[in-house]
Amino acid sequence: MADDTNSLGAFLRDRRARIDPASFGLPGGRRRTPGLRREEVAQRANISPTWYTWLEQGRGGAPSADALNRIATGLMLTQAEREHLFMLGLGRPPEVRYRQADGVSPRLQRVLDALSTSPAIVKTPTWDVLAWNRAAALLLTDYAKIPVGERNVLRLMFNNASVRAAQDDWQSVARFVVGGLRADAVRAGASAEVAQLAEELSRTSPEFAALWNDNDIAGQDDGLKKLNHGEIGPIELEFSTFAVDGRTDLAMVVYNPVTSETARRIAAYLAG
Repeated sequence: MADDTNSLGAFLRDRRARIDPASFGLPGGRRRTPGLRREEVAQRANISPTWYTWLEQGRGGAPSADALNRIATGLMLTQAEREHLFMLGLGRPPEVRYRQADGVSPRLQRVLDALSTSPAIVKTPTWDVLAWNRAAALLLTDYAKIPVGERNVLRLMFNNASVRAAQDDWQSVARFVVGGLRADAVRAGASAEVAQLAEELSRTSPEFAALWNDNDIAGQDDGLKKLNHGEIGPIELEFSTFAVDGRTDLAMVVYNPVTSETARRIAAYLAG
């Protein structure tokens, strides 16, 4: 008899019952219970039917990460369901699998646009800028004028003279973004992608190469940014970084004026 206190088994039984056998070309016919049979799940996951049965019954021992991945594939679990499966089976989320993002949803873009006087961007773990609002274009960088493949914070910081000149303390900012890139890449499982970027930047910028070789890590999700803007002069912004729900590969960075005087100047500039 199945152990109803076994959360992992209950979750597996529920997911299994939701699958239409016909979607896999399996005969439907008369089945005692809806969904796939245990042996059919085991076959799709390439594991022992007996062991899978024990797992559902709570007596199969701790599953391996590989087995859970195969079961997740066999049951066609979503990313959220796969993560839940790992939390139930191993008490931890699965290892991160980085996927290259190609844009943001219209809903997220509307959130950015609603921040009319606060520059805001959405970036990937490799610090590619995918989306921004008008305030970011006018106060930080007009990303629309930059080729898609070059819209990367590190490339701009080390290879774009105007971006570099706008920083109040370029050396400190450069050290921060290099350390932040390293930390974000490891967290997101994007080490290979960042290694390619680091190799490219090391060839074009000795300063980047020196900072990269220092192996510093920056985990700061908020802080202060000082800019020398060409139109309105020095401005001081505080920034906060937010996770994008359902998109662990993205982060939204929002900048706000530190003082009311700075806010007034920014609002007047954006209005003009």
